[in-house]
Amino acid sequence: MIFEDRERGEEERFRLAAQTRFRVVVHRDRLMGLWAAERMGLSPAQAEDYADKVVIADLEKPGDEDLLHKVSCDLAAAGVDCADTELLRVLTAKEAEARLAFTDASPGATRSGA
Repeated sequence: MIFEDRERGEEERFRLAAQTRFRVVVHRDRLMGLWAAERMGLSPAQAEDYADKVVIADLEKPGDEDLLHKVSCDLAAAGVDCADTELLRVLTAKEAEARLAFTDASPGATRSGA
């Protein structure tokens, strides 16, 4: 009985950690999309739409390459010069920002209201 309870607890912790990680990545992608939209000079409504498209683009394949490729191509098409190193730096910063929005000091814990 105790072993089963411990196992269920571990499964729940794993589920919550995976759910939090997913939320962080989606929020990070949205922030990245809003950043790129601002660089492209999009209106607030267009920026929101673009951010949604960036989130969807990152969900299509595992990893961040699809997101970085989309943003890089879209920036270039808008005439905005942006090096790959800058995109990686911004993505890292947006991930830290997203992580703060969804987690506190303990892994897998979420803040209330988030």
